[in-house]
Amino acid sequence: QVQLVESGGGLVQPGGSLRLSCVASGSIRSIYRIDWYRQAPGKQRNFVALITMNGATNYAASVKGRFTISRDNAKNTVYLQMNDLKPEDTAAYYCRDPGTDYWGQGTQVTVSS
Repeated sequence: QVQLVESGGGLVQPGGSLRLSCVASGSIRSIYRIDWYRQAPGKQRNFVALITMNGATNYAASVKGRFTISRDNAKNTVYLQMNDLKPEDTAAYYCRDPGTDYWGQGTQVTVSS
């Protein structure tokens, strides 16, 4: 089973940017789809974005136009570029392989002045 490890979270001011990485322990070429989710304290985990092996993408309405998901098969990595961050984007961000329902351990993003 391919394991996923997130990184790139941190503290950023409103309007700032961060790029999250989801690195797989093996090749991601065989993984049909990888998703990003996020979970704010006391709230349910919500879908953020997905990318398929063919490069098709989809986004939650709340992040469309601000976040971009991409994948680099050579680096076995999926990225989430987050621009124009808002306080409501504060959450732990997780990547997931829906084929195996494997979740990474998460990376914290805090947007605050």
